[in-house]
Amino acid sequence: MPTVVIPASPLAPGITSLAIHVRDTIAGSPLLILHGGWGYGFYPFDAQIAALPARRFVIPDRTGYGASPRVSVFPPRFHAAAALEALAVLDALAIDRCTVWGHSDGAVIAALLAIAAPTRVDALILEALHLERAKPGSRAFFTMMAEDPDAFGERVTTRLAADLGPDWRTPIRADGRVWLDIAATPDDDLFDRRLAEITAPTLVLHGSNDPRTEPGELDRLRRDLPHAELHILDGATHSPHSERDYSGRCAELVASFLG
Repeated sequence: MPTVVIPASPLAPGITSLAIHVRDTIAGSPLLILHGGWGYGFYPFDAQIAALPARRFVIPDRTGYGASPRVSVFPPRFHAAAALEALAVLDALAIDRCTVWGHSDGAVIAALLAIAAPTRVDALILEALHLERAKPGSRAFFTMMAEDPDAFGERVTTRLAADLGPDWRTPIRADGRVWLDIAATPDDDLFDRRLAEITAPTLVLHGSNDPRTEPGELDRLRRDLPHAELHILDGATHSPHSERDYSGRCAELVASFLG
């Protein structure tokens, strides 16, 4: 796995010359993948890489995850901080413009990247996107992440450890804590009501049974991103791209969208 060095990241304030580990298929038009809060390995893009061979998949481990530097806490506006880090990774790889596909936390980061740097994004894929800061239906989930991640059970924790290493609890707890902090200030959304500023062609993929989705979130998404191509995958849950019954359909939708 190659490493790119970025001068700094707001995810790790005070640290210079961070070595960010990146999976890179090298050839093709670049497609930046931004993983969710459980890291890349829990919801891998193996099926999508195989189905879209003309694309160069660029998949960094965000600071705190995988083989990238560890931190024990994330800043309160960590999605925006992660968007700035992703731009620094693109700079280090000399990628001026690319398609961005974000999943879950990564979808929030991708959208913020597209708002902050519209000239860097030629197309945007948002999968399992979060909009609301307060997510009461997920509070128990985030609390378990923050306070007792082992309670998810051996099947889940074994997979997390395989990707994140023996200190897998550190990023899981940090992500849970920051989401509880986000929920404590519910009056705004995750985008400071700027989602409508996205100008890039946008594909939205969402599972109809996504347990992290609050009532009304998808209605608001339709209102705030009226130009987006939205596909609700009936029966899919939180990660259609890696779910056996839906990964092929995701690849078809993305291939059609990207032309």
